[in-house]
Amino acid sequence: MKVSPDILQSELIGLRAKVAKSLHADYLGIKGKVIDETRKTLVILHGNERKTVTKDVAVFHFTMPNGATVEIDGKAIVGRPEDRVKKQVRRRW
Repeated sequence: MKVSPDILQSELIGLRAKVAKSLHADYLGIKGKVIDETRKTLVILHGNERKTVTKDVAVFHFTMPNGATVEIDGKAIVGRPEDRVKKQVRRRW
């Protein structure tokens, strides 16, 4: 699945997210609404619990507002959210 640069630069807070793959076994299956983002982590509301997931060890499935599901490697979104939104993304395909 190709990811356009505008998806990598969009706001992630408020989107539905699921941890699809992870090097950390405890992260697998965490899904819910993204409620906070830091430089290296995403905080996902999983049920009634807040789960903090490290970005660089996971692959996420995000459900965009238009209903499309996008798979993004966490390494591509590491960085402060305010800097990531402004950053120019090199096309890799």
